[in-house]
Amino acid sequence: MTENEYIKNLYIREDAVLKKVKKSMTVNGMPQIALPPDSAKLLYMLARISGAKKILEIGTLAGYSAIWLARSLPEGGSLLTLEIEEDFARAASQNFIIAGVEDKVSITVGDALNSLSSLRDSGENFDFFFIDADKIHYPDYLEMALEMAEPGALISADNTFWGGKILDPSDREETTEKIRRFNRMLSTDERLESMIIPTGDGLAVARVKEA
Repeated sequence: MTENEYIKNLYIREDAVLKKVKKSMTVNGMPQIALPPDSAKLLYMLARISGAKKILEIGTLAGYSAIWLARSLPEGGSLLTLEIEEDFARAASQNFIIAGVEDKVSITVGDALNSLSSLRDSGENFDFFFIDADKIHYPDYLEMALEMAEPGALISADNTFWGGKILDPSDREETTEKIRRFNRMLSTDERLESMIIPTGDGLAVARVKEA
């Protein structure tokens, strides 16, 4: 047994709802790229520990990670999740009802950058962000998140190892380069305190410094 297997066996428990959400991905023809359960549990704990009350998620898919995050919210908390695919958003909405979190979660359908621009322009702010959408726009999503982040907010992102591709210097593919740039931004931006946690495919976590 490996260390990761030990952790998963001892600490990670997916209930019937979460298992149904994963099954719905197959039924609705979605790619099988939901957040790994160990990363989801960590994300839940980060949101819970930070006391997040207003969460923004970029990339919904079937709603798996959104359900974990919604369960972390206190009474009166809210989560807004952005999804480009209308069919995926419809399926996720049904999953939120099954999970009993529909009163805490809302979905905006459309291009995430356009949705983020509208949120920023309307003066919206959030205290927790989770980025798990098209990787080529990760640097843009980070910049937009910083513009809407409350002091002390957490910004998290999945797939920051990109299946190990970022470690291969010969891989100059555009998406790989964008993930590398995103990781460098996290590590060098003076507004942030950051770390990549080696769970799943690399879960990045950054805290927005208070002025």
